[in-house]
Amino acid sequence: MDQQVVRYAALMMSLAALAPLTSGAQSIRKSQLASVSQMIGDARVEIIYRRPVARGRALFGDLVPWGRLWSPSADSAAVFSTTKGLTVSGSKLPPGKYSLWAIPDKETWTIVFSSVTPAFHLRYTEGRDVLRVRARPQRGDHMESLAFYFPMVDADSATLALHWGTTVVPLSIKASQ
Repeated sequence: MDQQVVRYAALMMSLAALAPLTSGAQSIRKSQLASVSQMIGDARVEIIYRRPVARGRALFGDLVPWGRLWSPSADSAAVFSTTKGLTVSGSKLPPGKYSLWAIPDKETWTIVFSSVTPAFHLRYTEGRDVLRVRARPQRGDHMESLAFYFPMVDADSATLALHWGTTVVPLSIKASQ
């Protein structure tokens, strides 16, 4: 009888050791956490976001309606931070941490930097914008998971691309002097 208790206890300990592996598999999010950082002049720029996946869906104008505020991230709003002031698409952005939002449209997108961070991706707070800039979307190769990246970087300037599906939205960024 004592051996049965010992075997039972050993079995329970083995199952307990496996529990994090099996329960973790169920809690893994489909939209994975990602980040990208880049030095632009002496400014360190970082974007932290969750990468939604297209999964065959029609994206802009359908899943993401034209003319409505949208967070280019899943579960939580993307966070854009800079250690120094920048000029984004011709407008000044002070150093700091911002939630990133977008208003997609067929011809021109509005990119919004809000002082509210962290923020849930479906809860935009009115009146807390630090900067709004316009950008013209371009067509690119299909990107299954949403991505932010820097396709061009020079000594004191860069292009930041928001890319999902075949839509690429470039932002010009320059280190402030």
